[in-house]
Amino acid sequence: MTPPLQILILSDGKPGHENQSRGLAEAISRLTPARISVLALERRGFLPALLRPPALPPDFHRPDLVIAAGHRTHGALLGLSRRHDCPCVVMMKPTVPTCFFDLCLVPRHDYRSRLPGESVVLTRGALNRVPPPDERLRRGGLVLLGGPSSSHGWDTEAVVDAVRTVVDAGSDRPWRATDSRRTPEGTLDALREACPAIASYPHQGTGRDWMPERLAEASEVWVTEDSISMIYEALSSGARVGLLPTPRLKAKGRVARGIDQLVDDGYLTRFRDWNPMVDLPAPPEVLQESARCARIVLERHFPDRASTE
Repeated sequence: MTPPLQILILSDGKPGHENQSRGLAEAISRLTPARISVLALERRGFLPALLRPPALPPDFHRPDLVIAAGHRTHGALLGLSRRHDCPCVVMMKPTVPTCFFDLCLVPRHDYRSRLPGESVVLTRGALNRVPPPDERLRRGGLVLLGGPSSSHGWDTEAVVDAVRTVVDAGSDRPWRATDSRRTPEGTLDALREACPAIASYPHQGTGRDWMPERLAEASEVWVTEDSISMIYEALSSGARVGLLPTPRLKAKGRVARGIDQLVDDGYLTRFRDWNPMVDLPAPPEVLQESARCARIVLERHFPDRASTE
């Protein structure tokens, strides 16, 4: 029997960063036996964390692979990799040279003007925990609400009006909605009042597995344009995906470029371009970047396990 691959995730406390790392680790575990542990990091500078990396969790003896996302994790990631002589993977464009890491999984839009180095693999967006779609019947609708950000503003009335149109057009299916930490207070209340048929779930009451499980059931997902992470989660689920309108603050920014490319490639449909009389168009393919990158990790660093896929 193949012993479990010991995977250690370093967490800076940001759910979005940990979600990316878990997405890769869980995808690896679907290809080979693996044990996944998470180490919460204290706030320390790069050099102190590099020279004096944190202690491992009490029940974790030695990692085979260390994964992290977030600039604050870089020092500890490199320090632990060198102390335990194991490969490390960073889930972003790092602030130090990419050659320091064994593998950097970087969204493609972060490399506009130069070719990446050998340790860099470009991805379509950030990785996530949504597993490949299965054979279950998918008939639900899901609404995912983000909020104001550096790239987008917010218009509650416009979002609620769009959702009401979507739910009325899809009245033959059950609808759920959830918000996020950035969603302005009162948005879900306004949505409930305007759309009594939609079941709302505040993010504070949903667990880590709620989103992947609901996406696995949904045939149609509508996401506010500001939330690039939820957009890629929806595209990883096999559902048809529409964009709810939020005003852009940076028309030529990184997030806007990525969204425009997905629209041009047929992965997303903007609300203003949607015909309520017909179904949303299906994307050209299901984005499964976590699975693709998991295979790359095994092929490059654990070739004896790559054949167990």
